[in-house]
Amino acid sequence: MTLPTNLSIINNVIACNTFQCSHNMDPEIKLNMFPFLLIIILSLSWRISASAQPAEEFLRCLSIRFHNSSSIAKLVYTHHNSSYFSVLKSSAQNFRFTTPSTSTPLAIVTPFHASHIQATVYCCRKHGLQVRTRSGGHDFEGLSYTTAYKVPFVVIDLVNLRSVQVNVEKATGWVESGATVGELYYEIARKSRTLAFPAGIGHTVGIGGQLSGGGLGSLFRKYGLASDNVIDARLIDAYGRILDKKSMGEDLFWAIRGGGGGSFGIVLAWKLKLVPVPANVTACTVSKTLEQNATKLVHQWQSIGRKFPKEIQSSIAIARVNSSEDGKMTIQASYGSVFLGSIDELIPLMEEKFPELGLVKEDCLEMTWAESVLYSALSIIGLPLETLLNRTQKSALSQTFFKAKSDFVKQPISESGFEGLWPKFYEDEAKSAVMVLVAYGGKMDEIPETEYPYPHRAGNLYSILYVVNWEEEENKNSEKFMNWMRRVYSYMTPYVSKSPREAYVNYRDLDIGTNKFNDEKGSYTEGKVWGLKYFKNNFDRLVYVKTKVDPQNFFSHEQSIPPLS
Repeated sequence: MTLPTNLSIINNVIACNTFQCSHNMDPEIKLNMFPFLLIIILSLSWRISASAQPAEEFLRCLSIRFHNSSSIAKLVYTHHNSSYFSVLKSSAQNFRFTTPSTSTPLAIVTPFHASHIQATVYCCRKHGLQVRTRSGGHDFEGLSYTTAYKVPFVVIDLVNLRSVQVNVEKATGWVESGATVGELYYEIARKSRTLAFPAGIGHTVGIGGQLSGGGLGSLFRKYGLASDNVIDARLIDAYGRILDKKSMGEDLFWAIRGGGGGSFGIVLAWKLKLVPVPANVTACTVSKTLEQNATKLVHQWQSIGRKFPKEIQSSIAIARVNSSEDGKMTIQASYGSVFLGSIDELIPLMEEKFPELGLVKEDCLEMTWAESVLYSALSIIGLPLETLLNRTQKSALSQTFFKAKSDFVKQPISESGFEGLWPKFYEDEAKSAVMVLVAYGGKMDEIPETEYPYPHRAGNLYSILYVVNWEEEENKNSEKFMNWMRRVYSYMTPYVSKSPREAYVNYRDLDIGTNKFNDEKGSYTEGKVWGLKYFKNNFDRLVYVKTKVDPQNFFSHEQSIPPLS
């Protein structure tokens, strides 16, 4: 093709904001001039250098692979695009990874079709670029949109792939990975009051990330994790092939349902098994301070919570508060529960199982299951269901600076163990810290730990999530908050699981180990350090699957499953 070079076209090029050309341009000229436009933009914007070379080659490759070259303007954002940083930060939930020192991608691709992802995968492979895949941006260590490695990478942001289709008669649904948990719940609730899906209560979380690592929610004691209820999927592998459950095979289908995101491919969509719930459920909250016997109640709950009927999800949030009586600092334990039944059914049950808590009708509310998600997440009554569609809703674990860790407890912690922990919550760094205990048991005791990659099943009393938050103006001293978290984690060592000290991959923590980057293979030895903590003995099967489907380790990051060399 002969490149157009007349003055009017060059003027159009100069008038373009990088890949954002005038809609008034003649369509034929616009299409024909694209290769020329690309070269001009790259020459002007990237100031061709050694560091810019991968971006230049990648964008040229995309312009060839995209069937409609002009669509690249709508899909690809580079550093010199005016919208680049707003797109990059649009779903970043941990602001610790949005600072000027954070590594940023050469490009962000926001595909509308599977073919756009296939082209991006092909071009990244061809030009030696790493890929980060983002669905909701909730990765605790930011691995879905940044990297600690000093390597060029591209973010594939699935925000435009977010359709949800619910079949009430078959109690199934197809959801694309870029949809949020809230968008899934909203569509289910719009069609049925008596169907639900057992994912988490964080409604802004991307469904792709949640299902990739497990998915702990208010129904997991009754129906298992979100990933336990996936019945099919469509995945793009390292070679650009689109595979479903049948064509990907049993091993790969097993691995993607809880084996962690970013290791095996990019899941386009998931087929889900929906579960029955009552038209109304009961949500309750009871808060007790140390002066109200909180330590003894937390100690008792440890052995009681896992024995509750499957229909009760029970958790405790522990944080520092000011006493309502004298305004002095104290520790408060807030007991939250969601019960698949009425208040009148729950009260006598709790009087029998945990009378010391003193639960009364006034502590509880009846609502639909979808409404209970909003209440559990935001502690606000009467929010419209449309709130589930708000992708930027701020919560305790979104759009803030934070560090988190996790643990699993198999034997009750003594009262003295808790009493030794409380002083740490009085330290300056803990003003916005919280510790969440979630009771296990129920369905989780019935699923063998090898049935899915998530192994934390029978034998666990409860899990712990630790979080410490801080404000933007405090981020220059972020290390003091990180160190507070590490001190708490160290203190808890004698009281939690051992050999390995288990952790939940969806509460990602790079402190427990990382892969060291090299140009060839990930290291099995390095991976096993953190891999056993997330996956226990399932780690070796995940490595086997990785070696079979991605031996060149194309899909890799700091805690991706490594192939065997």
